[in-house]
Amino acid sequence: MSSSVRTAGVAVDEEILRARAYLLRVAEPPAPQTGRFVDRVGAVAAAEAIRRGDVSREVAKETSARRKNDHAEADLAAAAAAGARLLVPEDPSWPHWPFACFALAASDELVSPLGLWVRGPGSLAELTERAVAVVGARNATGYGMHVASDLGRALASAGQTVVSGAAIGIDGAAHRGALSVGGPTIAVLACGPDRVYPASHSAMIERIAATGLVVSEYPPGAVPARHRFLVRNRLIAALAAGTVVVEAALRSGAQRTASDARALGTVLMAVPGPVTSAASAGCHELLRRDALLVSSAAEVTEATGRLGIDLAAPLPRPERPTDGLDEQQRLVHDALPPRAARDVGWLAVESGLGTDAVRAALVELERRSLALHQEGRWQRVTEPPSD
Repeated sequence: MSSSVRTAGVAVDEEILRARAYLLRVAEPPAPQTGRFVDRVGAVAAAEAIRRGDVSREVAKETSARRKNDHAEADLAAAAAAGARLLVPEDPSWPHWPFACFALAASDELVSPLGLWVRGPGSLAELTERAVAVVGARNATGYGMHVASDLGRALASAGQTVVSGAAIGIDGAAHRGALSVGGPTIAVLACGPDRVYPASHSAMIERIAATGLVVSEYPPGAVPARHRFLVRNRLIAALAAGTVVVEAALRSGAQRTASDARALGTVLMAVPGPVTSAASAGCHELLRRDALLVSSAAEVTEATGRLGIDLAAPLPRPERPTDGLDEQQRLVHDALPPRAARDVGWLAVESGLGTDAVRAALVELERRSLALHQEGRWQRVTEPPSD
């Protein structure tokens, strides 16, 4: 008889947890054939079949090298010792709605994970109800770090979850921005949940684990590898309603995340930078193709938020004394000399209007202190210089 354990307050059969833990170690993500097999027969039956080697050639290709490495109990214990737990699709806290985008992609590289090791008090389903991914270059400029930090802080202040990869550079700046206001943030790692990478971000990752979530599909003890960073990027893109690329070279991991976001049908955004900066060349390429240009958290929220509700306020524009003048009033104002006063007849010739129209316009211009009447003649009131 199988027992059950509680994850996020919900009872999940322990046999399912052991099966999913086994599968996460045996099948190197993304493992599309194994995932389809699990969907078809269930996690427990799939795990048993893989242990026996009684699977199709496609599934065997993904699992045969490790099928005898059954460390499920040890992995669950190691995760618990590190303060982590295994989140599975059978749990209501699983992000079913965000991960529905994987079915739309129809790609073997973009498939839902078999399970996720998570560390932290947050509910992944709740945290991803309003989430934005902020990604970018590891070798970021001061400009990029400033923008990413501001975005993380403002998005978190607005109640949105900041999702990123905890890497040096843009990722770290976005996480720290969210943490600075006590906001929610999710770090998706390319190593086991009991490891911290990069080591220089250990304090930051611990803060994320204390208030938000640290997420990985790799089992305890798994070390980071280049291909794992690329594979985990699909999770960053899928967990968020949109992805903002702050800085990216023409070839970079952030570009891969952007490609995944595009394929998954989520909103792809990019922040422009100096045209002379190689760190922004990838962003400019994205903007030339199909990315939405954003320059503030309000614009990001408008692009990813509720239709007709999360609208960005219009940017404040400088006002000029001549704002609101009609066409004839503008013509007369342009005709007014700034130094030597002229009579109405002269102004009529200069503006191309009749004298009655000029007189009517001068009344309004004088009311606005834009025209000065001196002994039957008119002169422009000098305005301060404007851009």
